Amino acid sequence: MTIRVGIGYDLHRLEGGGDHLMLGGVRVPFDGGAVAHSDGDVVIHALIDAMLGAAGLGNIGQRFPDSDPNLRGVDSMALLERTIRLLHSSGFTVVNADMVVVLERPRLAPHLDAMRQRIAECLKIERHRVSVKPKTNEGVGPEGRGEAVSAQAVVLVQQQ
Repeated sequence: MTIRVGIGYDLHRLEGGGDHLMLGGVRVPFDGGAVAHSDGDVVIHALIDAMLGAAGLGNIGQRFPDSDPNLRGVDSMALLERTIRLLHSSGFTVVNADMVVVLERPRLAPHLDAMRQRIAECLKIERHRVSVKPKTNEGVGPEGRGEAVSAQAVVLVQQQ
């Protein structure tokens, strides 16, 4: 058995005019939205990059380029489902996933259980193997000023 670790990162600008953010596959009420080619779910994008990296399968930009018009507005959970199928077909399974999402508002505590559940179901692992942690940037940088949302992910995969 071989184990590997992958890390992922994503950031999207925020702007007014929307009514929600997609984070961890969950619709979070918000008076703005992420500027993105897809639904802008930074948690899932970071997770996908971590998974692909751990398995040596490239990155999200190679697999799902923003130049592909068929991916405009795509649900990031659909991309995660495609990624997990790709991992499984390459002989890998996810052992656990740990993510951090950085933004000042909205508060994410009420949505964390739903995020963990959605991600665990998609990865086909137990919920206790998925962690999503919200952090603020204490008013510093684009996340702290409310100009952006970012996420980081670490994933452990095993190959049998």
